[in-house]
Amino acid sequence: MFDHLEVSVLPRGRRYTASLRILVNGEDVVAGAVGEGGRGPLVADALPAGGPGLLWATGEARRVELGEPECAGDCCGFLSVVVQRLGGIVRWSDWEVPYGEDAPLEFHFDAERYDAELGRVAAVR
Repeated sequence: MFDHLEVSVLPRGRRYTASLRILVNGEDVVAGAVGEGGRGPLVADALPAGGPGLLWATGEARRVELGEPECAGDCCGFLSVVVQRLGGIVRWSDWEVPYGEDAPLEFHFDAERYDAELGRVAAVR
């Protein structure tokens, strides 16, 4: 059984430009790890106009920063995950979390649905 990804765009905040809200199986994985006042990936980085962004999965595993606490990542650490496409599966694994936080589980997404969700958000941003 695959995990379910849902991405939405949050408006500009006090300190940040527009960012993404990332729900996996209905849970906000970024807010759970970076806390109140933190932020998810910036839209401009995650879904840049005219090209793939940091969330797009390829056969090459790569670490992606998904969030930063309000105190800034240089202090407490960032939320990051390794994203990789393995055939028809996109895997998020090997989480690194801000100091004192619990790491989310490893997630496995159906690659076609994953691509469709990113495409949907990119089209409406």
